[in-house]
Amino acid sequence: MLDHLIRAATVVDGTGAPAFAADVGIRDGRIAVIAEPGTVAEPARTREDAHGLVLAPGFIDPHTHYDAQLFWDPYATPSLNHGVTTVAGGNCGFTLAPLHPDRPEDADYTRRMMSRVEGMSLVALEQGAPWNWHGFGDYLDALEGRIAVNAGFMVGHCALRRHVMGPDAVGGQPTAGQLDAMLRLFHDAMDAGAWGLSTTQSSSHSDGDGAPVASRHARPEELLALSRAVAEHEGTQIEAIVAGCLDRFTDDEIDLLVEMSAAAGRPLNWNVLTIDSAVPERVPRQLLAGERARRAGGRIVALTMPILTPMNMSLGTFCALNLIPGWGDVLGLPVPERIARLRDPVVRAGMLRRAHGEEAGVFRRLTDFARYVVGDTYSAANEGLTGRVVRDIAAERGQEPFHCLIEICAADRLRTVLWPMPTDNDPASWTLRQQTWQHEDVLLGGSDAGAHLDRMCGAPYTTRFLGDCLRGRKLVGLEQAVRMLTDDPARLFGLRDRGRITEGHHADLVLFDPERIDAGAATLVHDLPGDGPRLDSRPIGVVSVRVNGVETIRDDEVTGAVPGTVLRSGRDTRTVSTR
Repeated sequence: MLDHLIRAATVVDGTGAPAFAADVGIRDGRIAVIAEPGTVAEPARTREDAHGLVLAPGFIDPHTHYDAQLFWDPYATPSLNHGVTTVAGGNCGFTLAPLHPDRPEDADYTRRMMSRVEGMSLVALEQGAPWNWHGFGDYLDALEGRIAVNAGFMVGHCALRRHVMGPDAVGGQPTAGQLDAMLRLFHDAMDAGAWGLSTTQSSSHSDGDGAPVASRHARPEELLALSRAVAEHEGTQIEAIVAGCLDRFTDDEIDLLVEMSAAAGRPLNWNVLTIDSAVPERVPRQLLAGERARRAGGRIVALTMPILTPMNMSLGTFCALNLIPGWGDVLGLPVPERIARLRDPVVRAGMLRRAHGEEAGVFRRLTDFARYVVGDTYSAANEGLTGRVVRDIAAERGQEPFHCLIEICAADRLRTVLWPMPTDNDPASWTLRQQTWQHEDVLLGGSDAGAHLDRMCGAPYTTRFLGDCLRGRKLVGLEQAVRMLTDDPARLFGLRDRGRITEGHHADLVLFDPERIDAGAATLVHDLPGDGPRLDSRPIGVVSVRVNGVETIRDDEVTGAVPGTVLRSGRDTRTVSTR
């Protein structure tokens, strides 16, 4: 007997093949039968009519930071609501494990680092996760059997360094014995099911004390030793971030990434390729890394988002503007001093010069302050400004736009919510995206879901992209769009029996209305442990989401079921060799 029968669905199977009408039967968590509508004779415990609806494989998000959130939110919202059934975590060199058993202070260091570098609520980290693990396998075991999504995790380089070197991980170099210990610890994590190594060399990544995170101090020989260790385990890979990910790679960065992938014989992915017609030379420069990797026996894959993710910003909290060279020195000051410095015309002029210069890299797209929209305000002086564009307010006041924005924020003691309008929303940029998506070294993703919760909401990229493909710009056909969200990431990660609708595969499925599929506007909600805020977006047109055959979402409501699996390398992933 079937557990469930979905009748007369329009099946988009993830391969890119044309859609077809079929009945799809599920048994024991897998797809048991795919047949012409009305021809399945086997009885089913439950059934539903899916006429007019699209049935697709569950979407796979290749870059998330749900490592902590899954403990207080096993449904990985809002990703699961938007059809994501598998998430990859442990990215950017940051993981919650391993933790040294004799240094309880390492947990506090890790929480403060994650709060600073990934924008996670420190209170939520403290109250929402048990922190009762030491080894990486202990961490994975703590999640097993209690999550609603499938989740795989890289092991973070920063945690490895901290475990072996203690506080010396920041600023120090490992001795030969310490490097051996780091490799043993890494092998232990891989044996427990870690997907591979994640690391960062990015200048934007600092710990809770404001110091460069531990992995930024690693020299190439350390990174290559860890990369060679990746090759010794089945179903593994590398995720790496360098400073050039934010704009354009240097030759040395390309050489490093190529050597790491070639040493491992595994794909290396990085995040995130920003596509902007105003900087046409960026895409070919970034994809040059993939070309060189193939010649060296490796593979380098760029992640890129198929939507423009709205950002909720404030001069009162850490945001992307802090990462513009020189801006962090001002925006990191205590609020009264920060306001005074921002009101100084000489300081403002210097900040603007740096914001518009080459050194700002990809963050230049956030520096057209005239186009910012004012969000929530908190003072009588700003009454009536919500929803208005800074350019118009500045014209009324006879002020330069950045000066006007500063005065608005200063009246609210810097609590004003700001919405930067993207500068890369022009037809030429979308044409360039359409072309870039077809490249063999480009994969859709990079949501950062689970991180930067009060500033951005990238999780809905799946439904918003499908809505745009069906009823918006129509840059990609439905079948290709679904493949890009499902089979493509499944093949990169070597996921066993996932990413397609085919008999025998795990029944990770999304049922949606093609006439309505989309994502709602991002809104601020207070539902984190400690009543902390985060941006949320509700899906439109998602009827049902199933993970391993069990329904987890019905009409945008979680069912309470937790059928997800902690996906472990080797068991749940096969090797994708680059050699």
